Amino acid sequence: MQPHNRPRNPCFSSGPCAKRPGWDVAVLRDALLGRSHRSTPGRAKLKEVIDRTRAILAIPESHRIAIVPASDTGAVEIALWSLLGARGVDLLAWESFGLGWVNDVARQLKLADARVIEAPYGVLADLAKVDFSRDVVFTWNGTTSGVRVPNGDWIKPDRAGLTICDATSAAFAMALPWDRLDVTTWSWQKVMGGEAAHGMLVLGPRAVERLESHVPAWPLPKIFRLTNGGKLNEGIFRGETINTPSMLCVEDALDGLRWGQSLGGLPALIARCDGNFAAIAEWVGRTPWIDFLARDPATRSTTSICLKFTDPAIMALPAEGQRAVAKAMAARLEDMNVAYDIDAHRDSPPGLRIWAGATVERADLEALAPWLDWAFAQVRSLAPEPA
Repeated sequence: MQPHNRPRNPCFSSGPCAKRPGWDVAVLRDALLGRSHRSTPGRAKLKEVIDRTRAILAIPESHRIAIVPASDTGAVEIALWSLLGARGVDLLAWESFGLGWVNDVARQLKLADARVIEAPYGVLADLAKVDFSRDVVFTWNGTTSGVRVPNGDWIKPDRAGLTICDATSAAFAMALPWDRLDVTTWSWQKVMGGEAAHGMLVLGPRAVERLESHVPAWPLPKIFRLTNGGKLNEGIFRGETINTPSMLCVEDALDGLRWGQSLGGLPALIARCDGNFAAIAEWVGRTPWIDFLARDPATRSTTSICLKFTDPAIMALPAEGQRAVAKAMAARLEDMNVAYDIDAHRDSPPGLRIWAGATVERADLEALAPWLDWAFAQVRSLAPEPA
């Protein structure tokens, strides 16, 4: 039967993600509109984003923090184009975004000494194969596979190469070991539910040393340049952005950071994500037609939760048939204003993807579960019974 109780907020998209509970457009009333981002109050707003980010995430003072253009993608590209080439690089990939960085390094930068350590969707790449005498590029949390690294213990503290970590769906949701991450990136639009188009870039001391000692063999576009005269451009890390940011988005980012601090900071944000994951895990545990795409419980993401079908009739369908079932489920739930944007990423195996980051309420995920069962029952008739 059709459930009665609906999620209060049907936004379960994995990016842009749900706004924080209680968000209203009125929180943007103090946005510095019509003013230069280089003005004194403009620089103060940008610096406040950096300072509040450092406080919540406990980023050491030894690490520089910058606001950069083009979301997490821009932040990663700045790191790749500015830092790679000094030594060989190991590229870890177990989902589409990691494979995207492989493509950029191999086909765009054309590095000769680039080694790919790859795993299929649902499985973490073999971390034991990483050679830390080389640079290492990896995603902390695979947003399109729901597979994450369980911790940072596998990263050697005495490494010779740099670790470059795309942490866009992990920052503010998972504990990041700053002493083992030389470069870390994310975007406002993920765990904190901010607006898109702006990225964050954190550089540790070893990354700064590389920037000041290594000149890439390729030209750098202006928006990628972090140095001036061979020295780090410190202004970028005080809020003097490379290009013009949206001060409306800056105000929204500040609202999210203030909300996170009001809850109790990073421990509280992580607890919300863990609780949200637990709500979905409880439903998966009692539901015979669905399971996690991530095979190992230790590597399951608590934010971008990817699910696969286990019903024999659905599994007997070709991939496009399974994808049609997932899309039909998502469409029905969207039409009912129950859940938006929950079918799997286009590059992922067929199934569902439900965002469970800190801005999502556990009660909404618990209300969603019976609707998922209802939608599956509605569309299962698309699949014939297996012989």
